[in-house]
Amino acid sequence: MMDDLYREMILEHYKNPIHKGELEEINHSFEDENPLCGDFIHMDLEVDENGIITNAVFSGHGCAISQASADILLEDIIGKKVEEVQHFDSQYVIDLLGIELGPVRLKCALLPLKVMKAALYGIEKEEE
Repeated sequence: MMDDLYREMILEHYKNPIHKGELEEINHSFEDENPLCGDFIHMDLEVDENGIITNAVFSGHGCAISQASADILLEDIIGKKVEEVQHFDSQYVIDLLGIELGPVRLKCALLPLKVMKAALYGIEKEEE
């Protein structure tokens, strides 16, 4: 019963994402993809002088899990300190989503976490 509730939440974030778009003021930005399935996430983050994430948006395409995970993660990090969210791990994202995920779907769900951390740590995407 609870899984159904979380699945509905994931579908709602996929169909009607709150944090999809672009920012004019960007301190941190990164994008990456999962080449196995084609999921793609680009994230823009705005951080104030106190190290607090004041705004965050994503763009991209892919499965419902990757896109909803990005939206749910960004909803969670706005208002938090950069130092705090840099310590988030895969279990944190799994707990946010609230459903059991197999190995393939886990990669989809964790792509936004990877992109967010890379953006906050200032990692530059290597040109291929």
